[in-house]
Amino acid sequence: MNGLDCFHCGEPVLVEPPITLELDGQTESFCCYGCRSVCETIHAEGLTGFYQHRTAPAVTPKELTATELEQLRELDHPLLQRSFVVPVKAGQEAQLLIEGITCAACIWLLENHLAQRPGVLSFSVNHSTQRARLVWDPQQAQLSDLLIAIQELGYRAKPYRADEAELALKAEKRSALIRICVAGVGTVQSMMLAFPLYFGLVNDLSPTFIQFFRWFSLLVATPVVLYSARPFFRNALRDLRSRHLTMDVPVATAIGLAYLASIWVTVVGGEEVYFESVCMFTFLLSLGRYIEMQARYRAGLTGNALAGVLPSVAARVTGDTTELVVAHELQAGETVRVKPGDTIPVDGVILSGHSTVNEAALTGEYLPETRHPGDRVHAGSINGENPLTVRVESSGAKTRLSGILRILDRVQAEKPPVARTADRIAGVFVSRILILSPIIWLGWWLAGSDRAFDITLSVLVVTCPCALSLATPTAITSATMKLRKLGFLPSRGHTLESLNAVDTAVFDKTGTLTRGELSLLMTRSFSEFGEGQLQSLAAGLEQASEHPIAQVFRPFHPATVEQLQNHVGGGLTGRWQGRTVAIGHARFVARYTGAGQPDFADQHGMVIWLADEARWLGCFVLDDQPREDAASTVAALRELGIRSVLLSGDRSGHVARIAQQVGIDEAFGQCSPEDKLARLEQLRQQGHQIMMVGDGLNDLPSMAGAGVSVAMGSAADLTQLRADAILLNGQLKTLVQALTTARDTRRVIRQNMGWALGYNLCALPLAAAGMIPPWLAAIGMASSSLVVVLNALRLGRADPVSRVTEAQAGIGVECS
Repeated sequence: MNGLDCFHCGEPVLVEPPITLELDGQTESFCCYGCRSVCETIHAEGLTGFYQHRTAPAVTPKELTATELEQLRELDHPLLQRSFVVPVKAGQEAQLLIEGITCAACIWLLENHLAQRPGVLSFSVNHSTQRARLVWDPQQAQLSDLLIAIQELGYRAKPYRADEAELALKAEKRSALIRICVAGVGTVQSMMLAFPLYFGLVNDLSPTFIQFFRWFSLLVATPVVLYSARPFFRNALRDLRSRHLTMDVPVATAIGLAYLASIWVTVVGGEEVYFESVCMFTFLLSLGRYIEMQARYRAGLTGNALAGVLPSVAARVTGDTTELVVAHELQAGETVRVKPGDTIPVDGVILSGHSTVNEAALTGEYLPETRHPGDRVHAGSINGENPLTVRVESSGAKTRLSGILRILDRVQAEKPPVARTADRIAGVFVSRILILSPIIWLGWWLAGSDRAFDITLSVLVVTCPCALSLATPTAITSATMKLRKLGFLPSRGHTLESLNAVDTAVFDKTGTLTRGELSLLMTRSFSEFGEGQLQSLAAGLEQASEHPIAQVFRPFHPATVEQLQNHVGGGLTGRWQGRTVAIGHARFVARYTGAGQPDFADQHGMVIWLADEARWLGCFVLDDQPREDAASTVAALRELGIRSVLLSGDRSGHVARIAQQVGIDEAFGQCSPEDKLARLEQLRQQGHQIMMVGDGLNDLPSMAGAGVSVAMGSAADLTQLRADAILLNGQLKTLVQALTTARDTRRVIRQNMGWALGYNLCALPLAAAGMIPPWLAAIGMASSSLVVVLNALRLGRADPVSRVTEAQAGIGVECS
């Protein structure tokens, strides 16, 4: 070492004086005491081979905080161990995830370091997955002590928990891999002689040797057909029973006929067997489906990752004691404590504590929001810097996150019209192929060809409509999961398809284009008091009220006001510094002061007055402000060819002002729900396709009359239940991204459908003409399906930023 880089981790040594250690007669420098401590531990345990064999620098160790140490100690609790520890004959076995592994030497160091710990029976690390298997005797060592020993080396160990869906997927993948391996071995063995015979590389083989080869091929092909091809036969039998033909019917027919015909020729005698084609069919088709399954899994086309954010246990508070319990067993009214950095396990209301909460799992918004006592929090959110005490309102399957998962499952289960059309086409195509195949065989047989059976097999396999059936659902699922990450949750199967037809979007004002809450626009003083003093006095008076106006003054430090009285419909009064003060609307406040009201005219919002016995102290202008992204969203929609109209039940003057602020050209106020519905009907009669965005129960009639209805994330439960999509993050700009994604999805579906139909229409005459051998038919069919899946998965990897330039002209959006 040159003394400038840390001997352990390779980071620059910046401390003065340098941290050094004498090793084997040579002085080595370290960037921190943590690295020196780890190096001392490695040398003390005789594991210096780590520095000789490593191919990458080690991680820089970090000292455990008190919170991290406490979290590790909690893992000794049997309730927490239930999800990742299983009893074995020798002791307990835990599945761990190790972070910080950089090379194979790290694994060597970890395994040897843990092997020297008392109670450790075995410890092994998988380099590719970075998962570890730890078996230990709980009578000799606690799990937390062993995890701390791993942390001492600079690595991070945490429990690896696989949910039921992941376990089922692993079992399915393992079974699929075994089937592929069996089919692959059968293909190689049967092709060893078949290919030389196909291409005339060997000649003058005796009939005895050929017969031996046929019996050997039968022996090899039998496990391929009975085991590897079993899913095709099982699915085909299911389709025949349900009278709904899918791609598995011609595949199973081709494999079964080829296998039975080959057995007949082997036993009775004949010209040709097809064992090698059977093995190759099965191998290529199984391989293609496995690749499709892997591609969908890696793209995150399930909600498993979302479900995984929910913690399995929670800290329930009972009196002065805290105990760990299963999270889904918590009841409404109970209290839980959430530590900094922990995931909130329930939906509830904060009783005590001030902290920031990251709700990215629910809204797609990565910036944390500040939460105070009385605020609502949701399961799956991550607590920030301070502990929170939360009163449980719902847990388990009743949480909002669980509801989102159910909606995702429903959307992915529902088939939009284009998918149903593709399925119908595929079903008709399969039935026609099953009718056409014997006709093709009969035609070639009557023509005296000895390749009639080969050609029929090729027709059955090459025209299998796998790509046609995969064209739509893969694209819909990929786009749905992408929108979910952006904070736009489609709740109906037709939503994405319907968004493509939208040429008019209708927005409600309050709570949709605006925040739906009052905010302080201006403070005006008519006395010697400054703005801060007026706001403090108003906060002191309003602390006795739960009115929305009172919420505006919550952020200000309240002055000390006594004898507070709440006059419903008027305002509040109290005693401050020996005098009576009043806050409320002008006529109410005028009753408590002897002075004349100052001249002040403001048409931009609600005016709240403040006065004492002798004078008017000041006034506050409050109003519901547009959302920060409302104007930019309207501008982006205008670039898409949008016609902007605002419909609202509010007073016309306020509606016109909001419309001007967000850049909307037409505005209509004082519209009842019936008026809104009538306007939507008028637009629909003019040939417009409508998207309605709202948040209140009063928007339900107009939302029901729209082609696509979108509810804000803050909307009433019934409104969200009836909507076709939910804007989880409340950001209007996400609507532009949803429209763009919908158009991308339509384009990908069209590409997939065009490819699938074109492939089948071109492959059928070529196979029927005898130009495609059976083995090439299998390759072609598997490749066509893979092309469709990979094309659809591009939707999930696309840039989430809206691409306005891709929009077509003629799309109009109205705002109500």
